[in-house]
Amino acid sequence: MKKIMFMLILASVIISCKTVKPAADKNAVTLDGKIEKIEMSTFQYGTHLLKKDGKSYALRTSTIKLDNFTNKDVIVKGVKVEGYPLENGPELIDVKGITVK
Repeated sequence: MKKIMFMLILASVIISCKTVKPAADKNAVTLDGKIEKIEMSTFQYGTHLLKKDGKSYALRTSTIKLDNFTNKDVIVKGVKVEGYPLENGPELIDVKGITVK
């Protein structure tokens, strides 16, 4: 009888648990353009720039070697980093994925 009660309680606990999906990140972005390595700039963040139609975005990542995509047209998926832009610089994007067009 104890075993049946335990199984019933366990089953009700499992059934009552919900899988919670995180809300979509409001800072998630998908951008396309050409990647350039930052040489000299007035701002001091990011390692590369994504340029498209006269607008620039500073890029950073700890998982992707952006040098492999220099001077290529790409699609970048990432997250806007809060607190940027600084001192009239570009928005900073933490790159999570990249594909060549």
